[in-house]
Amino acid sequence: MNAEKKLLFVLAAVQFSHIIDFMIIMPLGKTIMEEFAISPGQFAWVVSAYAGAALTGNLISTAFIDRFDRRTALLFLFAGFTVGTLGCAFAPTYAWLLVLRSCTGIFGGTLGALVLAIVGDVIPLERRASAMGWVMTAFSAASVVGVPSGIWIASRYGWHAPFVATAIIAAVFWLLASRFVPSLRGHLAEADLALPRVPGKDRNVPASILVDEAVQPIQEVLAPMTGLRKVVDPFVKIFSNANQRAALLFTMSLMLGHFTVIPFIAPYMQINIGFEDDQISLVYLIGGILTVVLLPLFGKLADRYGRMLIFTVASFFALASIYLLTNLDTDSMVIGLLVTSSFFVVASGRNVPATTMITSVVKPENRGSFMSIRQSVNEAALFGSTIVAGFIITEGENGLLVGYEKLGYFTMVMSVLAVFAASRIKAIA
Repeated sequence: MNAEKKLLFVLAAVQFSHIIDFMIIMPLGKTIMEEFAISPGQFAWVVSAYAGAALTGNLISTAFIDRFDRRTALLFLFAGFTVGTLGCAFAPTYAWLLVLRSCTGIFGGTLGALVLAIVGDVIPLERRASAMGWVMTAFSAASVVGVPSGIWIASRYGWHAPFVATAIIAAVFWLLASRFVPSLRGHLAEADLALPRVPGKDRNVPASILVDEAVQPIQEVLAPMTGLRKVVDPFVKIFSNANQRAALLFTMSLMLGHFTVIPFIAPYMQINIGFEDDQISLVYLIGGILTVVLLPLFGKLADRYGRMLIFTVASFFALASIYLLTNLDTDSMVIGLLVTSSFFVVASGRNVPATTMITSVVKPENRGSFMSIRQSVNEAALFGSTIVAGFIITEGENGLLVGYEKLGYFTMVMSVLAVFAASRIKAIA
C-alpha cells in the first residue's frame, strides 16, 4: 500500500470514529432517558448539544486552523475528541452528559472539516472525487456498524459501554494517524508565497519575514487591532468571494435536500408501514452495505465524466427516490427495503461529487478555514431541517405520522436548488 492510500485509509478511519460517535447516541435514547430520568425533550438536547458545539467549534477554528501543520491540528483535535467521548461514558448526571457531549462536539465537528481539507490539499482535483468516495464510505460503515452494535453493546453492558468502545477505537486510530499522517505544511508555504516581495531585498528570504522587519515598530503599536484583523480576515475572505458564497449555498440546500427526511425514516417505516425492530435494522444494514460498496464507484465516475454531470444525474434519481420513500404505502418488506436502500445509495452517492466540488472553490492556504465554515453551515442546516420537519410532521388517527409526503416535496425542492447552486460553482484548485 503506497503512502497516499495509507493516508486515505487513516482519514477514513478518523471520519469513521467521528461519525460513529455522533450516531451512537441515537439508539441509546430510551436507555439514557431511563438512566437519568429525563424527558424526550431533554434527551433531544443531548443530541442538539453535540451539533451546536460542533457549529461553535468550526466558527472558532475558522480564524486560525490554516496557521498550523495539518498533521498537528489533526492529532490535537482527534485526541480531544477521544478524551471527550471517553468522558461521556462516565458522566454522573444529565448536566455533565450535556457538558461532555458539547466538548466532544467542539473537537469532532472541526475534525470532520479538517479531514476533507486534507483530502483537498493532497489529492489533485482530477483524482479527488475517487479519493473522496473512499473517505466518505466511513459514514456508511458507521451506519452499518454503529447503530446495531450500539444497541447490542448497551443491552449487554449498559449505556456506558458504547462510549468506551468508541473511545478505544478512536485511540487505536489516533496511533495509526500519528504513524502514517505526514507533516502537511504545503498550505503554509503557499500562503507565504502569496505575500508580496519587498523591492531591493534578498528574494530568497520569505516575504513574511521581510514584511515583519519593515513594519515591526508599527505592529507593536497596533498589535490589538492586528490580532482582531487576523481573526476577522478569514471570514471576510470567504464571504466576499462569490464563488465561495455559492458553495455555501450549495452546501445548505444539499443538506436540507438530504437530512430533512432522514430522522423520520425509521419512525415512518415502523408506524405507517409496519416494520418490526429487526426489520428496521435491515434498513440501515442493507442501505449501509450498498453505499460502502458503491460510493467509490460514484467517485470514479465523477473523475471520469465530470463532477457536475454525475451530481446532476444522481440528484435526478434522488428526486424519484425521495418521492417513493415519502409516499410509500406497501405491505411488502422487500419493496420497503428496495425504496429505502435506493435513497441511501443515490442520496449518499451525490454527496461524493458534491463534496469534491466544494473543496475545489478555495486555494489550499485558505481551505481549512473555508471547510470549517462549510461544516458550520452543515450543522446549521441540520438544525434547520429538524425545525422544518417538526412543523410539517404531525400525529394523525391511530398514531400514524401525517405530512411525510409534504416533507418529501420540500426536500425535492431543496434538491433542485442544490443543482442550480452547483452550476454556479467554479473550480480553482
